[in-house]
Amino acid sequence: MNSQSKPTIVWLRLDLRLEDHPAFRAAKERGGPILPVFIWAPEEETPWAPGAASRWWLHHSLERLDEQLREQGSRLILRRGPSLGSLLALVKETGADAIYWNRRYEPAVIKRDKAIKNALTESVREVASFNSALLLEPWTVENKSGRPFQVFTPFWKTCLSLIDVPAPLPALRKPEAPARWPKSLDLKELGLRPKIPWDSGLRETWQPGTAGAKSELHRFLDSAIGAYGEQRNFPAEPGTSRLSPHLHFGEISPHQVWRAVQQHAEAKGIAADAWRRSQFLTEIGWREFSHHLLFHFPHTTNQPLRPEFEAFPWRENKAWLEAWQTGRTGFPIVDAGMRELWSTGWMHNRVRMIVASFLVKNLLISWTNGTRWFWDTLVDADLANNTLGWQWTAGCGADAAPYFRIFNPMLQGEKFDPEGIYVKRWIPELAGLSKKWIHRPWELHADAPGYPAPLLSHSISRDVALEAYAKARAKSG
Repeated sequence: MNSQSKPTIVWLRLDLRLEDHPAFRAAKERGGPILPVFIWAPEEETPWAPGAASRWWLHHSLERLDEQLREQGSRLILRRGPSLGSLLALVKETGADAIYWNRRYEPAVIKRDKAIKNALTESVREVASFNSALLLEPWTVENKSGRPFQVFTPFWKTCLSLIDVPAPLPALRKPEAPARWPKSLDLKELGLRPKIPWDSGLRETWQPGTAGAKSELHRFLDSAIGAYGEQRNFPAEPGTSRLSPHLHFGEISPHQVWRAVQQHAEAKGIAADAWRRSQFLTEIGWREFSHHLLFHFPHTTNQPLRPEFEAFPWRENKAWLEAWQTGRTGFPIVDAGMRELWSTGWMHNRVRMIVASFLVKNLLISWTNGTRWFWDTLVDADLANNTLGWQWTAGCGADAAPYFRIFNPMLQGEKFDPEGIYVKRWIPELAGLSKKWIHRPWELHADAPGYPAPLLSHSISRDVALEAYAKARAKSG
């Protein structure tokens, strides 16, 4: 048996698709049987092992991927970690002499993957990794001084000068199967699917897997991308792509999204410079920026990038934190967002900024409490995006919001949910109020049945926050 007829293991992680998959393509070109394997090893990603909503999505995404593989005469091999031991066991069981995977960029995973790669080279002829998750890898973009960017606009301008997206790779078709398949765990044995009260809401809202990703992309291109710049801010409107969980789990690649936007624009006669600089692709740019920052500043998952915030006087108030988590703050747009999150595992991006600002700048509760809650409840919980978003809102990260920018939840609601449709959907207690009062029900001088009074005064808490931020800035010089 020559090396070319020996199996190649394709170690799957956050790349749960068959199309535009560099590791699968390399294995196919190498020749011989292909063994797709997924290894569940959450302890290797501590302290950022997948949260409950992410595990729910992962369970269903793996289920869909296995169905796709079986349609091609293959199957998904499931193992329980540790990762290195599982891979070495598969090598021994199958005689595989090559292992390919697509890269991840979280700090703990980078460290683990380097150690695994070094260990595998002693037992396997070929070990290789590829980029499938980003348009540009973090170390390939730098400023004129050769250092990482910390401001988005020059970062994205540089990216646009470098990006040259090739046609997505064709889907894996009829891969050669081994003479005998190695043993695999049943998906249920991984224990991914948590017992969570919002399971039915997730099932009604989402379709994990490649088919769901393509459905969302086509819906967005057909009906929403033209007005995206404006409609993306209105939570009651279907104006966003909702691709974030699909991108996180690698059910669709950014190359596929980029090419789809390009083809859509060209069919509409839109000039290249216009579509490349469109607001939607700029949001894809923010995704790239978040991975750029996490790669170069790995400590920011739980520490501020700006050191003057290390001693910021955050409050410890469990009652207020719980009220925020459960959508009981008394501020309707905030509570609607938190209830949407609990029910669907997702929250509209404009509302994410509003609820984050309320936690860190009105309640003065640390942004790290927000990152942990979002991590456990978001189906699109992505370490890079989560870190960037919360540090941006708190003012302690790269290209952060100015310290004096504090969202007024009443004005935000009146501007972006003027009829109160979004609030009424998630807070039925307020469904009988007119649009005049829906975002400030306490001004009716009568309690809304079952709805709490505001935790605090927005104007007073704003003044307190501005004073605290000003003192922090003064101490840092």
